[in-house]
Amino acid sequence: MSLPKGLAEEVSKNLVMVARLIDEDPEGAYGYSRVALRLASRVAAVREAAGFAAYANQKYSEALAEFRAARRMTGNVELWPVMADCERGLGRPEKALEMAGAPEVHKLDKAGQVEMRLVAAGARRDMDQLDAAIVTLQSPELASNSVQPWTARLRYAYADALLAAGREDEAREWFAKAVESDKDGSTDASDRLAELDGVEFVDAFDESEDADEGEGDLDDKGVEPVETVEFPEAESVETVGSVEAAETVAAVESADDSDDSASGDVEGGKR
Repeated sequence: MSLPKGLAEEVSKNLVMVARLIDEDPEGAYGYSRVALRLASRVAAVREAAGFAAYANQKYSEALAEFRAARRMTGNVELWPVMADCERGLGRPEKALEMAGAPEVHKLDKAGQVEMRLVAAGARRDMDQLDAAIVTLQSPELASNSVQPWTARLRYAYADALLAAGREDEAREWFAKAVESDKDGSTDASDRLAELDGVEFVDAFDESEDADEGEGDLDDKGVEPVETVEFPEAESVETVGSVEAAETVAAVESADDSDDSASGDVEGGKR
């Protein structure tokens, strides 16, 4: 279906805000997704965005319903891993494992297959099957020396599973490998590695320490002495600054209306 130009622009603005806020302000992103959903519930991109916003807020039942609707509209399988992870969030790891073995997985691209492997390993851990989780993560992608978008998360998950199984030396090795591949800081691998190495972080702005150090600077009357310093006359400096910002508004022009009943598929959002 096609949206009128004015409506398409309004929907696009809300989708842009969902993408902009979903990491830093999930609740705010969720609010914008609901507005977009009310405006264009038969647009697959809107249902997908609503699903991710609900997922970010741990509304797994609602997220799963939105992902299913988007998948019916497009026929794509790329949402399969996150749908399986919603099953985990709903306390159904067995269902997630069932999805990990479904034919749809073979239709995923490499990134999707790695994501599915991560979800399956998580499901094994949910079921207290640590050894099985470790084996699930062992793959050519894990052993590869090339760094891909998924490499840091895959190595991190493997290290974390090893540590949970009590294999600390191996865990340290893989946390170190995760650090090497985590260029954008998407994991806290560096902190986990430092913790294993016994590094203790101290707050440089600890107010209590500052107060203790300052006590020795007071005179007999409890008043801190003030030193008078004469400064040379400073030359005037003119500072000129400018900030430019641009907002990109995605255009929503058309979407597949292959499933008219999809607009009524939203389930209640609860975990």
